[in-house]
Amino acid sequence: MTADPASHRKTALIIGSGFGGLSLAIRLQSLGFDTTVLERLDAPGGRAYQKRTPDGYVFDMGPTVITVPHFIEELFALEPGRAHLDAPDYPAEVLSGERVREGVSGGPRTSEYVKLVPILPFYRIVFHDGSYFDYDGDPDSTRRQIAALAPEDLAGYERFHADAEAIFRRGFIELGYTHFGDVPTMLRVVPDLLKLDAVRTLFSFTSKYFQSDKMRQVFSFETLLVGGNPLSVPAIYAMIHFVEKTWGIHYAMGGTGALVRGLVQKFEELGGQIRYGAGVQEILVDGRLPGRRTARGVRLETGEELRADLVVSNGDWANTYLKRVPRAARLVNSDLRVRAAQQSMSLLVVYFGFRDDGEALPLKHHNILLGPRYEALLTEIFGKKVLGEDFSQYLHVPTLTDPALAPAGHHAAYTLVPVPHNGSGIDWATEGQKLAERALADIEERGLIPRLRERLTHFEFVTPDYFEGTLDSYLGNAFGPEPQLVQSAFFRPHNRSEDVRNLYLVGAGAQPGAGTPSVMMSAKMTARLIADDFGIHPDIRK
Repeated sequence: MTADPASHRKTALIIGSGFGGLSLAIRLQSLGFDTTVLERLDAPGGRAYQKRTPDGYVFDMGPTVITVPHFIEELFALEPGRAHLDAPDYPAEVLSGERVREGVSGGPRTSEYVKLVPILPFYRIVFHDGSYFDYDGDPDSTRRQIAALAPEDLAGYERFHADAEAIFRRGFIELGYTHFGDVPTMLRVVPDLLKLDAVRTLFSFTSKYFQSDKMRQVFSFETLLVGGNPLSVPAIYAMIHFVEKTWGIHYAMGGTGALVRGLVQKFEELGGQIRYGAGVQEILVDGRLPGRRTARGVRLETGEELRADLVVSNGDWANTYLKRVPRAARLVNSDLRVRAAQQSMSLLVVYFGFRDDGEALPLKHHNILLGPRYEALLTEIFGKKVLGEDFSQYLHVPTLTDPALAPAGHHAAYTLVPVPHNGSGIDWATEGQKLAERALADIEERGLIPRLRERLTHFEFVTPDYFEGTLDSYLGNAFGPEPQLVQSAFFRPHNRSEDVRNLYLVGAGAQPGAGTPSVMMSAKMTARLIADDFGIHPDIRK
């Protein structure tokens, strides 16, 4: 949209520069809003903050798994007057996974800002007995590995593959951009979800098809990467298998931080502004009557007040309302409702560097190290909220793909351990160091990085206290509200505030949920709502 020079250009403030905030900022700027992003930290990214250490290591602090590069290409292709608010059309060769097999990554506009490369296999899943499964999205490769590890599950895989594809096509392709802002919208899709058996829990769903514990774990663990407990997330999350199979897993050379910087560059080229060290203390609300209150701007922690026509929070949903919206302005998102919501688990993340001694490592770029227990461990993390006697890990070794992230002759890596959020009462000042050391010991003892502790050159870690303090996340949750059935669709926080006009949400805490592709979808959802609310003509959607 090209604004009429004689008219007042609307202004927008976005709190937070995570993937959701930056994606929405680009979209609003292309819609003709003068958009300012307010970032509390000293650099962009939020959870995707990138850290550079004095000893030459580069660590992505958060997300490392990039999929659906089409969403990224669409953002980089936006221009004033071309907002692309319709759901995308997916060519047949995309849905077939043909481009993944051909090694296609990114697109022509993306390549102007960042280099994406495909990662194969997507994950190496290492079981506690030392066996492993390399998931690469190729059905023939998957069948061969099932035949070797659990031949009794071959027929079950064929049924799972067909049913997961049906869920993917309905839940992602057809409904992915649906904002469930009212009950009728939700009720219209319930019959289809029941027919697809997509409302039972994911682990129960996978257990219909697979007899072996290993295959049940392989085809259910992925929800942990978006904060979901496989024992309680609805089976619609089986579509993650097909999202990855269809678009593959990708890596941004230079780390996820390079993608963040590319989005910032695009936003600034469109005329947007980012302010760092600009923590927001309060969202300013006018009006006295319920339903008539309107967001008018923000007050920064410095006391400075900024006025705007609309405000968007890319921050934590719970703390947005509990800390920044006056209690008197909230009826739907009351303290009681917000505090009662179940938050996702948190994480202990160890960032480490080690000497490359020349031997080949039995690792891939992305590695899932499963512990001896699965269901019981998940119950301890999400239900009992205690530290168990064992743990599982996600081990990321980006220097196998991108050696520039470490000094010459060294590797940079991080390992992530799912742990309870701070509602647990765990003293991380005591337990953090012990668990971080146990995580590295486990990697060494499995023979995955021989003599790791002897070769260690850099070691630091964050706990749920980092998420609660530095990232201002309620109870130190790592992914927003836990994606349970009763916290999905209409029951998940709405992207348009029910309490305050011209206040919106975007990102992991809003619809559709956490994960890099989901928060980019969230940005398009929220941009649509804003376009409707501000009377932007539908022909902008092209």
